[in-house]
Amino acid sequence: MKLNTEKVDLKVLIERVTDYTLDMDLTWDWPCGVAYYGVSRAYEATGNKRYLERMIAWVDEYIEAGLPPVWTVNACAMGHMLLTLYAETKEQKYLDLILGKIEYLEKDALRFGDRVLQHTVSAKNDFPEQAWADTLFMAAYFLLRAGVMLERKDLIDDALHQYFWHINYLQDEENGLWYHGYNNIKQDHMSGLHWARANAWGAYTMARAARGLPEAYLYPPMMHIWSSLRDQLAAIKKLQKDDGLWGTVLDYPDAYGEVSATAGIAAAMITQGNPLHGKYVQKALDGVIANITEKGRVLNVSGGTAVMNDIAGYLGIDRKWAQGWGQGLALALLTAVLENQEQERKIAEHQKKTAVAVGENAKPEDKPKKTPQPAASGSKTDK
Repeated sequence: MKLNTEKVDLKVLIERVTDYTLDMDLTWDWPCGVAYYGVSRAYEATGNKRYLERMIAWVDEYIEAGLPPVWTVNACAMGHMLLTLYAETKEQKYLDLILGKIEYLEKDALRFGDRVLQHTVSAKNDFPEQAWADTLFMAAYFLLRAGVMLERKDLIDDALHQYFWHINYLQDEENGLWYHGYNNIKQDHMSGLHWARANAWGAYTMARAARGLPEAYLYPPMMHIWSSLRDQLAAIKKLQKDDGLWGTVLDYPDAYGEVSATAGIAAAMITQGNPLHGKYVQKALDGVIANITEKGRVLNVSGGTAVMNDIAGYLGIDRKWAQGWGQGLALALLTAVLENQEQERKIAEHQKKTAVAVGENAKPEDKPKKTPQPAASGSKTDK
């Protein structure tokens, strides 16, 4: 994907956002899970060992102090970072935590219908038989990554099963956009609004699933995911604001531009890899960078948002403070851009080498013949 990144040093910007994120006073819950997922991506994209070392130190200290006694679907977002730590260190303590979260999701987490994960934020039955788009990032994508890493097809199958049903429950087939939540008891989408961050959770995790699952074409639910993502992004791209952001409610023109959703959507577009999305990603990237301070704080991120009752509820969510999910999704975008930049460099390098090789291997008769040039005036051959 062709992007202009000449005006910014991506590694420096990633470092600023990462350092600010690591200095936040986060706890073992989903805001930290999304934030440290972003830090994990920063480590993977840059190879900066300092990011890995700081995550290890934080987790080890938290283990010593005591982890929460009760798991929730939302808190399983912490599993993303643990997958990175285990991949890099092979420490059993990180694998044990991963397996603990898997056991919770597979055996204890509340489900409804055809084993669809109910969205939970506490030990209580907060949202009976409700499916939220957030669950795809917090749990389904984690299960998929764990299944690939541990070579457990049962986890991959369950993860794709969650994608399948969340798409069926949440995507508006008429316009391609996603609703925030679905109430299975009432058989409705509650407020029925197309919240931007819900669409970011869906788009980003679908795009990453399509890229991260080996031989994805052998899994029938992947065809569902590819088509869903295609239609969703086709709809979303038309709703981008002039400053590059997407409104917190996508199809409500007066909605304020929301940075975390914009970052997640743009990262999904890069990951999906449609080159025609480059102009939308460029605008989004410029808009997100404009909302990152010199210290690495990501601005204009809406606070934690339940499925609100009406449009006023979504528009009234505060944007004053830095949020873990804003930091994490910004890093998801910046690292995707950095990796895309490296990929474009390799393509250009390969094309250059190929052109040189073709020129060197050309037969003499294929090479352009030199046309004799007339002698310059005043030369020895001039008569």
